[in-house]
Amino acid sequence: MSTKDCLRSLSFFSSLNEEQIEFLASISTINNFNKDYILHYEEKYTKYLLFLKSGLAKSYKIDKNNNEIFLYYIYENTLLSEITEIKSDELYSFSNIELVEDSQILSIDYKQLKKHFLSQNLLSLELMDEILSQNKKLQTLVNRELIYDSVSKVVMMLHSDLEMFNKLKRHDIALILHIQPATLSRVLNRLKRNKIIDIIQGKVIILDALSLENIYKED
Repeated sequence: MSTKDCLRSLSFFSSLNEEQIEFLASISTINNFNKDYILHYEEKYTKYLLFLKSGLAKSYKIDKNNNEIFLYYIYENTLLSEITEIKSDELYSFSNIELVEDSQILSIDYKQLKKHFLSQNLLSLELMDEILSQNKKLQTLVNRELIYDSVSKVVMMLHSDLEMFNKLKRHDIALILHIQPATLSRVLNRLKRNKIIDIIQGKVIILDALSLENIYKED
C-alpha cells in the first residue's frame, strides 16, 4: 500500500482533498514492525505523529519496582501518539507503547503537520476527537484501578472489549485487571450461573448485555 493510499484509508484524513493528501504523503512514511517492538518509551519526546494502520499495540508504564502496569490496548486505524499539549513541535510520551502483533505504522512529521494543517484549522476536529478518545481510555483506567471491585473490573472488560478478552489467556487478563486468576474464574462462573454469560470452548458469549452493563454502572 502506498503512503497516499494509506492516508486515504484512514477516516482521520477523509476531509482532505487530493492536493492535501499529496502534500501529507510527502511528510509521511509507512513502516512495518515486528511484535514486541517498542515504538516509544515513557517520558521521552518524539517529532512524529504515529498511527497504527494495522496490528495491535498496548500502552503501559513501569513502576519503581520495574513491574509493568498495563494501561490500555490500541487498535488498528487509530492514533498511537499521546497528545499532552498542542503548542510544542514535539510530542511527549506519557507511557511506553509496545506492539502486541506485527504491525504497520504511519509516521507523520508533526511540526510540518502543525504548520500546514493544524494552524490552518485543518484536521483540528479530528485531532480533538482522538484526544477525547484517549481521555476516555484514561477515565476507564481510573475506574478500573480506583473505583471498581474485582467483579466490576471483569464485567467492564467483557462489556467493552469482549474480543480482546477472548483472545487473551486468563492469566494475562488477571494481570491486566490486577486480580488473582482464581478471582477471575469465580466471577466468570458466577456470571454463567446467573445466565448473563456462557462459556463455550473457553470463549465467553454474552447472553444478557443489559444485566452485564448494569453490574459495573451500579458499582
